[in-house]
Amino acid sequence: MSVTARIVTSVGDFHLDAQLACAPGETVALLGPNGAGKSMIVKAIAGLQPIERGCIRIDSTPVDEPASTTFIPPEHRRVGVVFQDYLLFPHMSVRQNIEFGPRNLKVTGTTQPWIERLDLTELLERKPAQLSGGQSQRVAIARALATNPRALLLDEPLAALDAATKQEVRGQLRHFLTDFEHGTILVTHDPLDALVLADRIVVVEDGRVTQQGPTAEVASQPRTDYLAKVLGVNLLRGDVYEGVMTPDGGGSLVVSTDLEGPAVVVIRPQAITLHAKKPEGSARNVWESTVLGIETHHDQVRVALSGPPELTAAVTHAAVADLKLVPGQRVWMSLKATDTDVHPA
Repeated sequence: MSVTARIVTSVGDFHLDAQLACAPGETVALLGPNGAGKSMIVKAIAGLQPIERGCIRIDSTPVDEPASTTFIPPEHRRVGVVFQDYLLFPHMSVRQNIEFGPRNLKVTGTTQPWIERLDLTELLERKPAQLSGGQSQRVAIARALATNPRALLLDEPLAALDAATKQEVRGQLRHFLTDFEHGTILVTHDPLDALVLADRIVVVEDGRVTQQGPTAEVASQPRTDYLAKVLGVNLLRGDVYEGVMTPDGGGSLVVSTDLEGPAVVVIRPQAITLHAKKPEGSARNVWESTVLGIETHHDQVRVALSGPPELTAAVTHAAVADLKLVPGQRVWMSLKATDTDVHPA
């Protein structure tokens, strides 16, 4: 593994207890809300936040292990760090920024490959103020990698970019990370960054890891309310018996599964259909509900519906007009049992 870590530490009243691993050539995204502890994990791995218990290993070498009084300073940890504001030295040229680390660590022959690989040759004499957001990011990554680190830590690397630039830079970053031979740990609160850039996702909430696994698995099987919300899906917990789920919040739902017992059900908002009158058809779940709220989301409209169970539907703008949807309106909703995704709790 490039990085293995069990991190137990506190800052003020906030307590962090998290465990993760990152293999060579793998990108692991730490996904979670603001204040969850994601950046604390990166700072601990980088050596900027000493831990109280646990152990951090880079290339199998302990770099912070309180039990054995081991603590290797940040400059000797063989990690490259890119913060969300990049922290380029404003008085230095691009070339000087990239050469700063190798020069201080007396590492030779490491800057030119990254200058070429990240397409920075024509920018070498510019100052940071003369760079675009995407160019600044590439310089920050080159500077982090010029010391030949064994792991790359990216703390919200796209947060400083405007929406128009972010999509292009995300694609460039994905292409680079695919070819990077060591492990990368990416901090983000944007699920799209995690879905596009990461091989695995570690969900961090309130100082704890609440779910982790391959990106596709985590995206399709969210186990926490936070993750379901940021991924834009409905998540219900409850018990399933003979194909019927009884959610914890009340109501019932016909589902398509042989599972019995505690379960988590994921429902895509697009699978819920709204009607002005009680519909006829094959849907096993049909009930009347009240519109609680309406919110535009890209090319769709999210409609929050009363329960039990409370769910969110995704409809077109045309459907909103046809149904004359407004908060407080009564509507009928339908959902096929085959459109429910059921997992053991």
